[in-house]
Amino acid sequence: MAGRTNRVALLADAAIELLAEGGMRALTHRAVDTRAGLPLGSTSAYLRTRQALIEAVVQRLADLDRADLAGHELPTGAPPPVPGPALSEEDLDRLAAGVGDLLDRWLTVGRSRTLARYACLLEAVHRPELRRILGHGTLLRVQARDLLARAGAPEPDRRGDQLVAFVDGLLFDRLVGAGALTAPTPGTPASRADLAAAVRALLRALTAA
Repeated sequence: MAGRTNRVALLADAAIELLAEGGMRALTHRAVDTRAGLPLGSTSAYLRTRQALIEAVVQRLADLDRADLAGHELPTGAPPPVPGPALSEEDLDRLAAGVGDLLDRWLTVGRSRTLARYACLLEAVHRPELRRILGHGTLLRVQARDLLARAGAPEPDRRGDQLVAFVDGLLFDRLVGAGALTAPTPGTPASRADLAAAVRALLRALTAA
């Protein structure tokens, strides 16, 4: 079983690179075989259909995202026993820096994964089952809502969703939008500081009464 799991992960990683380079049109069983350095027919032996291949890619992306998020968890826990924020300004500063670091990672070493994720999200418009697998947004929403509740923000559920939407839009802009041309170069201290400043500005607004 472990052998099959490892082989499917290898194939999914090769497929992610193909998606990042050429989008969904580049994703074929033969192309995955070639990219993975395996004999022709290897991908179809494990993932017989195109649907199975795409689902394996989406699952792999979700697993890798969860691993990244586990290392950048938002502060969570029970609300404070008395009214008032449980998170200080320093806490929010550290959180913004952590989110900035994570976004910068997804723009550099995780760039192919990020591009592949967007390709899969577009595919999920027509295949809702893929969106259910790509659950990093759900995890982020739970963490963001809890964070804003602990910071004393009004309407923390709604504002938590807004925080996630903003962060996702910021990532998209830096990857393929105008920000890709005007923002600091990803992978530099300036990039991480700029991303953190953007997140901190939003946190300041969302936690205001």
